Amino acid sequence: MKGLVAIALVSAFTLAAHATLSFTNTITGQPLDLSEAMEEGRDTEAVKKFLSAGVNPYLENKTCLPKAKDLFLSMCSGCHGHYGEGKIGPGLNDAYWTYPKNMTDQGLFETIFGGAQGQMGPMYGALNLDEMLLVMAWVRHIYKDDPNEAVWLSPAQRAAFKPFDDKEDHTPPLDQAPVCKVSATSAAGLR
Repeated sequence: MKGLVAIALVSAFTLAAHATLSFTNTITGQPLDLSEAMEEGRDTEAVKKFLSAGVNPYLENKTCLPKAKDLFLSMCSGCHGHYGEGKIGPGLNDAYWTYPKNMTDQGLFETIFGGAQGQMGPMYGALNLDEMLLVMAWVRHIYKDDPNEAVWLSPAQRAAFKPFDDKEDHTPPLDQAPVCKVSATSAAGLR
């Protein structure tokens, strides 16, 4: 039992050491406890970058979009639609955000991790931290409105961004996709 407690404490400390940002629940404003997240997916380069700077290295990373799409379709599309058009949950592919904080990657992460109103429960038991970042990347990718309103994009990404058109979705199936890669240097160069 002592060994399990020690492992839990070390894991929580390691996660806290990576997090330099403060994360709060979208509805209550209470601090989110990131140690509630699954062990797997906590220590990736993408998660480290995100927790320290609030920047999602998976944004518009073509090697990661197939995995991001697959996760979104299996975990989110039932409520938010295949292309984020909204069903019983709000649309996610336009410039209107039910929770304005979701315009930022930190805000969207907080809503996914800690849940929101209605049927949007906390996802930390269903998706690991890395998977949450991948889902966020797909949500950002399927954005169909003016790129100038896409505050989550860097200026270079904004200049290259083409609003999503589901009729032109050429994302390969996951089993035919390249390996999703984010290196420390590519993650550092996003902003």
